[in-house]
Amino acid sequence: MRKSLKPILLVALGGNALIRKGEKGTVNQQFKNLVLPIRQIARLSQDYRIIITHGNGPQVGNLLLQQESCAEVPKLPLEILVAQTQGQIGYMIESTLDSQLMDLGVNVKPLISLITYVVVAENDPAFSDPTKPIGPVYKSKKDAPSGYPLAKTVNGYRRVVVSPKPVTIIEKREIKKLITADFIVICCGGGGIPVVREGRAFQGVDAVIDKDLASARLAEEVGVDIFLVATDVAGVALNYGTVDESFLRHINIQSATQLIAEGHFAAGSMRPKVEAAVQFVRNGGKRAVITSIEAIESAVKGEAGTEIKL
Repeated sequence: MRKSLKPILLVALGGNALIRKGEKGTVNQQFKNLVLPIRQIARLSQDYRIIITHGNGPQVGNLLLQQESCAEVPKLPLEILVAQTQGQIGYMIESTLDSQLMDLGVNVKPLISLITYVVVAENDPAFSDPTKPIGPVYKSKKDAPSGYPLAKTVNGYRRVVVSPKPVTIIEKREIKKLITADFIVICCGGGGIPVVREGRAFQGVDAVIDKDLASARLAEEVGVDIFLVATDVAGVALNYGTVDESFLRHINIQSATQLIAEGHFAAGSMRPKVEAAVQFVRNGGKRAVITSIEAIESAVKGEAGTEIKL
């Protein structure tokens, strides 16, 4: 089979791919945690052209905490911190992937980590309503530092920042050329660096874009065949965390949209994943799957996760 004919698989890695619940998130922990998903992606790269996107919620939140703890260093805006995490996590994914490919006997495979801009609308209502969780989880409000509003998530309280919707991925043409050449592309880290248009130029804004929604937009713009969101649960569930929890193996976009409207999915966790999958399928995507980090390969085969279809 010619390289250009291999189907395109986009894997959107959640924050738990690097930092698991209860961990401090040391570099050694993050490298160790990456082995499980990246080993699966390495094997899949033999049959698919691969795009990897990733979250940065813990990492960008930690950078905010670090700079707040030192008054002698100039403060950096969020879009610069997002750019920093793209380099940091891109390096970690790329080096882990290179090792896993060599273990498979694939000694020559082009890889690239790409700094990625994502356009958002200057008048997006999200700029007046912070919803995107970043940084550590706190058991109570009093444990959290000041500086940003807090929101209660399924695991505890987290700081939240504004999260406008992605309009378009600036580097989509370059990404398409790279995957046509069978590069494994790591991009849209942390949802991309948020920018608004100023005439023919761009200006960074103080925000963090949801990585699943940005990944879905990228998947549409480069013609991805399978859009897979990897997270810390087996798939989409109703009544999550209760005795009535019910896992959904298949769901169509009409039912998914209704469940979102009824408030079944948490805004800071499962909701954007379902919205991203619905967006991808509604706009012509072939397959969208939400699954666990452990079951990436099985989900690609259609044996695990929640499949969102027309």
